[in-house]
Amino acid sequence: MDSYLKYWWVLIPIVCLIFYKLIFRLFGIIIIPEDKIGLVTKKFVLFGANKELPAGRIIAVMGEAGFQAQSLAPGIYFWYWVWQYEIKMQSFTVIPEGKIGLLVAKDGKELETGFILARKVECDSFQDAEAFFKNGGRKGRQSAIITAGTYRINTFLFDIMTYDMTHINENMVGVVTTMDGRPIEEGNIAGKPTKGHNNFQDCDAFLAEGGNKGLQPEIILAGSYYLNPWFIQVEQIKMTEIPIGYVGVVISYVGKDGTDLSGAEFKHGNIVSKGEKGVWAEPLGPGKYPVNSYIMRVELVPTTNLVLNWANARSEAHQLDKHLSTITVRSKDGFPFNLDVSQIIHIPTNEAPKVIARFGNMVNLVGQVLEPTIGNYFRNSAQDSDVIAFLSSRKERQDAAKKRISEVLDQYNVNGVDTLIGDIVPPESLMKTLTDRKIAEEQNTTFETQKRAEVTRQALEKETAVADMQKEIVKADQGVLISERIADAAVKKATGEAQGVKISSNAEADRLKVIANADAEKTKVLANAEAEKIKALANANAEQISVTGKAEAEKILAIGRSNAESYNLAVTAMGGDNFTRLKITEAIGKDKIKIIPEVLISGDSGPNGPISGLLGLKLMEDMTNNPIKFNIKDKDEKQK
Repeated sequence: MDSYLKYWWVLIPIVCLIFYKLIFRLFGIIIIPEDKIGLVTKKFVLFGANKELPAGRIIAVMGEAGFQAQSLAPGIYFWYWVWQYEIKMQSFTVIPEGKIGLLVAKDGKELETGFILARKVECDSFQDAEAFFKNGGRKGRQSAIITAGTYRINTFLFDIMTYDMTHINENMVGVVTTMDGRPIEEGNIAGKPTKGHNNFQDCDAFLAEGGNKGLQPEIILAGSYYLNPWFIQVEQIKMTEIPIGYVGVVISYVGKDGTDLSGAEFKHGNIVSKGEKGVWAEPLGPGKYPVNSYIMRVELVPTTNLVLNWANARSEAHQLDKHLSTITVRSKDGFPFNLDVSQIIHIPTNEAPKVIARFGNMVNLVGQVLEPTIGNYFRNSAQDSDVIAFLSSRKERQDAAKKRISEVLDQYNVNGVDTLIGDIVPPESLMKTLTDRKIAEEQNTTFETQKRAEVTRQALEKETAVADMQKEIVKADQGVLISERIADAAVKKATGEAQGVKISSNAEADRLKVIANADAEKTKVLANAEAEKIKALANANAEQISVTGKAEAEKILAIGRSNAESYNLAVTAMGGDNFTRLKITEAIGKDKIKIIPEVLISGDSGPNGPISGLLGLKLMEDMTNNPIKFNIKDKDEKQK
């Protein structure tokens, strides 16, 4: 027993460990763990001026009895006597990822009239309660938030609630409505644009800039945001998509009043610049746009050719003609009938804002202009004609309709591309009459055709019989013709032979005459040449032989003249033909010319026919091949 008692001191730390809280509290010692804060409640104040809290206050800042603004961070504290202070261990405030913390202050100044959120004050993210009061913090919902993290916040002063972050999905835009701020100016449907609020995540900056409560012109795009749900509400809407083949005309309901850009001639609305109130002059091209549909409207206008059908149970994909139907007209002769019409229009991109400014949308354009214009045109056109004439003149009426309707549409900034008339359905009774008439006409045509065919058949049979008899007639005619041709051939042969002989005789006479003339001319030329020669020599040798030269020349001249005169006398005495024959005979004997040809050519039966022809041809050939022999060259030179 004594051996155990000597270790009594070991019990002291064990007892202190068990009763440490009671013992420490008895001595005013407080230990705050690392994951806690100490919230202090002061039970009473014995001395000093600040014994009780001011009226309306619940948090003590100046040491008054009650909940203390100053909390205890982790650590050891002294002089917090158990009979005067109550210490409550409070876990840290943890805001998870993807969450935000909203705070409600239980104490502070009263909120300003007209506002629902207390403005942010510098207080280390609400961890310094004393700074919150010192800097003018107000009670109620706070505009500032705390993001993901761990905080030492006095829960005597603040209630803390967690909310999810705001997520804007892809292809969506967030339309913002604020709960706090200045009232929207009269005449506007949304607040004025403000800057510096970082997509409404800093609501104090928004309020400091004088932002308005209510619908906001700015939008927020896809992403995650720290937005105070007590301050703003966000509605997600789809982005505005402009398909290919369309433009989007923007009609803005907010912004300053701008200058009209449409010009003096356009009197159907204002066309303004981008960002101003009214119809924007610059339309949006194909694509996706983050448009706040609460403050502006985008009207789609097709820029490709648009087909509108006035026909029952037929409509295009754009559905602009879904309320159009077949046009019923009445003809001049009182018959009602139906016709289908298709109108093709085109709206240029730069004219789209004017169309929207004038009509508001494409449906109004169809209902207010196209439907009455086209319907009335064809009703008026039908009253000028009967049904049959209308059917027969369809192309002309279609061309006239295209021209007239295009002129009307030009006044509304729309191009009329084409007007097409589809099915024309006349009354059934009239169609039966027309059908019967047509059948009768076709039958009459058939009878006439059969009649002509019968006449043709009779003529064919007659011609066939005549053709059969024609063979014998042709054979007899051909026999007669052959006999006549044989007789004509015999006559022509005899005539040809006589002509040949005659031609040969004449050719021979002409040849001999040419030869005689050639010889005479040759002699004359030689005499003249010799005289010229002697004259030239006489002039060159000197004056003393002039007389001799002249005498010799006269002698030669006399000889030439004598020869010439002798030829002339011979020709005169003998005759041209006889003289020619004489010369030819002399030439044949002198040059031994072959006068009997290897091939005999027959001519006429005259005395000199065949021989004269042959001799003439041979002499002509020799004269051509050997002109010198017959002195023809000298004659030609003399003539030159």
